[in-house]
Amino acid sequence: MTVRNDWSREEIQKLYDQPFLDLVFDAQRIHRQNFQANSIQVSTLLSIKTGRCPEDCKYCSQSSRYDSKLEAEKRIAVEKVIAEAKAAKEAGSSRFCMGAAWRNPHERDMPYVLEMVQEVKSLGLETCMTLGMLDQSQAERLKTAGLDYYNHNLDTSREYYSNIITTRTFDDRLDTLDHVRRVGMKVCSGGIVGLGEGKQDRIGLLHELATLPIHPESVPINMLVPIEGTPLANVDKLDTTEWIKTIAVARIIMPKSYIRLSAGREALSDSDQALAFMAGANSLFSGEKLLTTPNAGEGKDKVLFAKLGLTPEKPKPTVTELSVDAMAISA
Repeated sequence: MTVRNDWSREEIQKLYDQPFLDLVFDAQRIHRQNFQANSIQVSTLLSIKTGRCPEDCKYCSQSSRYDSKLEAEKRIAVEKVIAEAKAAKEAGSSRFCMGAAWRNPHERDMPYVLEMVQEVKSLGLETCMTLGMLDQSQAERLKTAGLDYYNHNLDTSREYYSNIITTRTFDDRLDTLDHVRRVGMKVCSGGIVGLGEGKQDRIGLLHELATLPIHPESVPINMLVPIEGTPLANVDKLDTTEWIKTIAVARIIMPKSYIRLSAGREALSDSDQALAFMAGANSLFSGEKLLTTPNAGEGKDKVLFAKLGLTPEKPKPTVTELSVDAMAISA
């Protein structure tokens, strides 16, 4: 299938509005044209600095503006991050993602995050970070340190965005993605459904992602996890089929991107998750927590994978491991 960056909103809406089973069927067909069947990419996400964020994202417990009862934590030691990354690799993750509750990293933070990237990369894991907005210099240094992916979600449509966040603009987010692309890093960018948005906003989010000059290599589709103390604590729950329809359309219009089940997955039944995989999702976060929200644990995921016949992608070997293998072959 040809990768397109010229999707119209009308085309995306037509996909979204077709009969549900037809949509899921088309998404799975396109998925199998571009990815190995029954293979899933597993990532682990760790909060390296929690709480006291100055932003006002209305879904987030880490905002300093809301009384979510979250216990703030200073940035954790690099040694602890490395230990967590090793455990994640042993549990089957191929990518290790690190997130900090910052509007943007300060210069005093850069040596810390650069060391972290280098150390995690040396374990043979793909590396990903989400640190807020970046300038061009910061993106360049992260790339040089070995960062593979930078996560910066668009969250929702351009039209609905100001209902969710006012402390940074939609274009601020696009600027950060542009800085990341310019230095040659891969992009992880998606959004959240269930924010009280309408169908046109879900279509608008997908349109923004699918018309970027290069599609994000990873597209997380989160479902809102309502958190007490935040402005969206009592929002009406979105029907799960709307989440799965969003995943299916994302698979069709971004055929070579990993589509990730992210926040909200812990509330899904095994059958719902199987349907999401059928709709083209082929990546997920494993572990007990996603930054500050609960997640399906590794033990549950192993049982689910066995039940559905899914095989996690293997972590890439380190340079040292490749050298050892080469020596063994030559011997």
